[in-house]
Amino acid sequence: MRAVHNQLIRRGDDRRDGRRRGFAAAVLAVTLALAAGCTDGGGGKSSGWQDGADQPAAPKAAATIVEPKADAKDVPASTGITFTATEAEETSVELKDSAGAAVEGELAADGKSWLPTAALKYAETYTATVTATGDDGRPATATSTFTTMAKPGNQVRISSFLGDDQVVGIGMPLIVKFSRAVPPDYRDDVQSRMTVTSSPAQEGIWHWVSPTEIRYRPKEFWRAGSEVTYRVQAGGLPLGDGWYGRADLSVGIRIGPAVVMTVDNRTKRMTVTRNGSVIKTIPVSLGKKSTPSSSGTMVVIEKLRKTVFDTFEELGPEEGYRTKIDYAQRLTWGGEFIHAAPWSEGQQGRVNVSHGCVNVSMANGAWLFANTRVGDPITVKGTERRLQNGNGWTDWNMSWEQYVEGSALPYEPPSDAAPEASGEPTVTPTS
Repeated sequence: MRAVHNQLIRRGDDRRDGRRRGFAAAVLAVTLALAAGCTDGGGGKSSGWQDGADQPAAPKAAATIVEPKADAKDVPASTGITFTATEAEETSVELKDSAGAAVEGELAADGKSWLPTAALKYAETYTATVTATGDDGRPATATSTFTTMAKPGNQVRISSFLGDDQVVGIGMPLIVKFSRAVPPDYRDDVQSRMTVTSSPAQEGIWHWVSPTEIRYRPKEFWRAGSEVTYRVQAGGLPLGDGWYGRADLSVGIRIGPAVVMTVDNRTKRMTVTRNGSVIKTIPVSLGKKSTPSSSGTMVVIEKLRKTVFDTFEELGPEEGYRTKIDYAQRLTWGGEFIHAAPWSEGQQGRVNVSHGCVNVSMANGAWLFANTRVGDPITVKGTERRLQNGNGWTDWNMSWEQYVEGSALPYEPPSDAAPEASGEPTVTPTS
């Protein structure tokens, strides 16, 4: 790089000193003029810089850090780096703590922000550097040094219903809960910190079920064999009224075979398919007219090899009962199950006699229990009662349009160039 020459001008205290310096400057000017008339003997230019040719050109790109501001204090530990980079062909972000250790993170898809992989330390000083490089190859940088807030006393615990490496059915929604209600004005911030990565790629969206629970489902059932990872980067994130997220959350699950159960009240039969092929047809008895089964799409919530149904409080002394049950699979919070019912085997396939459950034989109950998972979907058709949304994991009982309405962020359909056809993973950061 060419040297940059700076002139230092000193001011005199009287006119006589000024005249002396003026005379010296004039002599210097004449000397420089004579020197400028000389050449290097090869016809090249002199090494003088009076025409400004040696001044470095300004980079074409420009970078500015918008947040956090320089010297900012009490910055949330969840902070990302928001910046502008104009005329940039390439942009990079570097964040270091007070000891000079680099913090891992990644650029957002829009190229306007950078988020650390994990929440920052409390009461720590960091320096962010954004480098934007234009097509001229010259980098422009911007820096901001800031200090995070002290560890807050009010923290919200964030939990996942599912654990790492769990294998679930194709209808399983991703369920995240908060130990305290998230105010409406903060839900978009939370949702913007939630990402789902699926392989193969599948379109999906988050849906707020309540102020303390948010779920995610794809537009169609999960593809059999998919690997799904979801993250909530809410450690240190403001959640309203002086409360902050306690820690980040990350979970990786797998999707099992595509097992789907369909029950038709007209035929009193359950049809079970695996990966699109019918593998079993089972006679059933559904709810009688006074206690009908719900028609709609449900999901297996839990599986109980043995349990006891006690309905005296719910149904009263005349209708209530206390019975030992085998091979129970919960479908609704209201008490509808698939379960073995040896006492109704003579009516199964012909008459509805249950209190709303899907009754099957002992043998078929055992077979279903061995061949289904939590998250497997079941659709019941043609009964006297419609399934109420919220009575169980009814995410698939809503249309896609209804589900989208539960998002705190605008829905952005994937582009035609989405990686679905290639089988590459897809990441859904904001929907």
